[in-house]
Amino acid sequence: MSGSRHSPPRTRATAALAAGSLLSGVLAYVVFALSTRALGAEAAAPVAVLWSWWGFASAGLTFPVQHWITRTITADGHEGGVRVAGRDLVLLTVGVVVVTTGLGWLAREALFAGSAAFALLVGAVSACAAGMGVVRGLLAARGRYLSVGALLVVENGVRCVLALALMLTGVRSPEAYGVALVAGYLACLAWPGACRARRDGPDGSDGPARTLGVAAFLGRASGGQLVGQTVLTGGPVALAFLGGTPTAVTALFAGLALYRAPYTVLLGQVSQLTGALTLLVVSGERDRLWRFERLVLVLTAVGLVLGSAVSVRLGPWLVRLIFGTDVDLERSVSVLLALASVLALATLVQGVLLLAHARPQHTLAAWLVALLPAAAVLALGPGTSDQTVAGAFLAAEAVAWLLLSASARSARLATAE
Repeated sequence: MSGSRHSPPRTRATAALAAGSLLSGVLAYVVFALSTRALGAEAAAPVAVLWSWWGFASAGLTFPVQHWITRTITADGHEGGVRVAGRDLVLLTVGVVVVTTGLGWLAREALFAGSAAFALLVGAVSACAAGMGVVRGLLAARGRYLSVGALLVVENGVRCVLALALMLTGVRSPEAYGVALVAGYLACLAWPGACRARRDGPDGSDGPARTLGVAAFLGRASGGQLVGQTVLTGGPVALAFLGGTPTAVTALFAGLALYRAPYTVLLGQVSQLTGALTLLVVSGERDRLWRFERLVLVLTAVGLVLGSAVSVRLGPWLVRLIFGTDVDLERSVSVLLALASVLALATLVQGVLLLAHARPQHTLAAWLVALLPAAAVLALGPGTSDQTVAGAFLAAEAVAWLLLSASARSARLATAE
């Protein structure tokens, strides 16, 4: 494939992606911390909502577009299929932008203190999130993993610099900090060659992009990612609805932030995994696929044991150390969050594996089914409210993990040798 022979050694690429993901996550925290300190908790609320939408746009647009592009180019051996489907992707993105902007406008009083500018920023985040997926996907498909890692850092680095500049110059406009968030996407311009697919391969419409169906593939992939993201990050909101105290909500948020750190690192590394797994699928390497599935199962089991051991004592201590001595995470909640977070790592990898098999609908179905036991736990409400929410998180992740494991096995058995 074009550009792949210039790829760095795999260990260097893996290290670059891990470092980029970790540093990018740290910078994101810094940006939000700067915004909150500069504006104050109340004025920063619209910025917080926009940041939340950024997380969902990354899951529902950037992730599926990126992995669809990588999977398509890897399977076809050229970028022709992606280039032909470019018009479909643009139309889909425009539709999402119109809908999200409209929803932002209608909900501007409740979400953005009446600011119409934030409704436009919601649409801008939607458009740019799709564009970021294109750039990351093309870079990954070309084997340029060092560039993917650098892009992760530059994106939030730009936001950090702008937020710091706004703070130092005394700017107190929430809209200005919202613009700084959107401006981070300008990092893509540092890699102009990855903003569009190359003119190689056939120009017909029979490439893998059309065969898979761009809208169907991305819609199912986006749906699965959005539901999974909601399960992963929605605990504090659910706890607030159940009447949890502000202290308990903060503690739960802190615990999730702590145990989600490995997930954040892995999220950047899976761009490398998509291409490798796709090659195994299109080559009919059933044995190697089974070895990979078995490795994931073993690592998940080890992670569950280690997670439970660490979370009993070390977890609550780390939460107090990082977030303040008044943030007290209950030990039972710590254990539930740790176990669920380990399973979240496994479900992320299994979702990428099913994308490589071109079966994103299985991921979406698994997450929709997983919502049922989570809802049952929330309804029954065993224990305290924070224990209930943490238990629902674990129930959803466990069911999704089981279903995705079964789907991966079914997809492997259906792979032609």
